[in-house]
Amino acid sequence: MPFKQFGLSDPLVKGILATGYTAPTEIQTRAIPSAVQGEDIIGCAQTGTGKTAAFVLPMLNRLGHSRKPKNNHPRSLILTPTRELAVQIETAIRTYGRYMSIKTLAVYGGVDMRTQTKKLRQGIDIIAATPGRLMDHMQRGNINFKSIEVLVLDEADRMFDMGFINDVRKIVSAIPKKRQTMLFSATMSKEVKALTQGIQQKPVMIQIGHERNPAETVTQHIYPIDQAQKPELLLHLLQNSLMYSVLIFSRTKHGADKICSRLGKAKISSIAIHSNRTQSQRQRALDGFRAGKYQVMVATDIAARGIDVRGISHVINYDVPAYAEDYIHRIGRTGRAENSGDAITFVSREEERYVFRIEKYIGRKFKPEKCEGFKYNSSTLPTLKGGGGKDKKQKYKSKRNSSGKSKNSSARPGQSERSKTKTSGKKTKQRTPGRSVSPRSTSSKAKKKKSNRKRPLNNFVF
Repeated sequence: MPFKQFGLSDPLVKGILATGYTAPTEIQTRAIPSAVQGEDIIGCAQTGTGKTAAFVLPMLNRLGHSRKPKNNHPRSLILTPTRELAVQIETAIRTYGRYMSIKTLAVYGGVDMRTQTKKLRQGIDIIAATPGRLMDHMQRGNINFKSIEVLVLDEADRMFDMGFINDVRKIVSAIPKKRQTMLFSATMSKEVKALTQGIQQKPVMIQIGHERNPAETVTQHIYPIDQAQKPELLLHLLQNSLMYSVLIFSRTKHGADKICSRLGKAKISSIAIHSNRTQSQRQRALDGFRAGKYQVMVATDIAARGIDVRGISHVINYDVPAYAEDYIHRIGRTGRAENSGDAITFVSREEERYVFRIEKYIGRKFKPEKCEGFKYNSSTLPTLKGGGGKDKKQKYKSKRNSSGKSKNSSARPGQSERSKTKTSGKKTKQRTPGRSVSPRSTSSKAKKKKSNRKRPLNNFVF
């Protein structure tokens, strides 16, 4: 269905076509007509399916047909969890609304408030903001919500994960109740559903695909590998495969910097992006990656939903994420807008349990693969088998407050808290010279010696 048939204004359709888009995605096809009619929307779809345009286009269409308030107060507010997403949404608004008289501003932390305050006082139509910085402006009286017509909560599940929900509730309570409210999320948890009941009126529910499944345009690969060989495998892939735009995910900031340093020594153009970087550094990194200045960008999970770069050919999970939801959002950076992409995950022995969590979460089993041409240290191909070790016996919880540790995690392997306490209370008897060792003590010593041996991992075969 062409964008014109959605009932969008001519200047807006002209702006859409100028971007090169001619056909809407499924979430856009189903959400935009209802949103244009002013209905509240709940949109649940995987990362990379075009949710941003699904709420930006009807919002621009509505503002294009309504009068601007004389007080220059903002007419639309978009709440989003990360600064990268705020900038991304601001860019989308400017791009689609290039032939419209609409002013927009991204409001986020990490930069000087004075510039934002000045622009807010000059008059802004649409604000795309992170909750924390928006609360700062509210407390200083820099912003007035009396003229808000449209409220959007983008990546609502992520805002719960990051602890923004209390700020979100305070902000929503300050907005007029007579408004249009659209909520978009990659997953629909009980908390998100409870939030919608309090802020929306008879919303239209739109579900695209299965919320726990990655986009079908992403081909997933699992490479079991010894932890020590991960750097070699990464270099092998980058140097021997056609990978022109690669996003690598590391579990830690230190790990991201370390990977980037190794790639630099191998003459591979790369840049790291994580929370220790200033906003200007992060923006320069994203701009350089988009422009093709860097072949590789190394990121942590905080950037998993904030990186919107067209044409990412590969996502590489150098470290397996501890949470299955993060896996979905990581690999969703490729295969965007119905384009194809590849996601490769390195799995070490220690990370095996995370893979089983992901499999359980998405409801499918991975088929381990061998990287052709790579020389493994082991004589046989590392094979990921079913089972999951201890994690198989434990019911996986997707909530992030789950520690994942057993009750006896402080005890030594093979020793329960009860036996540990009992042993500590005994006095050690001094052996007399020439006294023979009892069969019981010999057995105990043998067991101790056996327990100290390095045990092979049950579910990997090398």
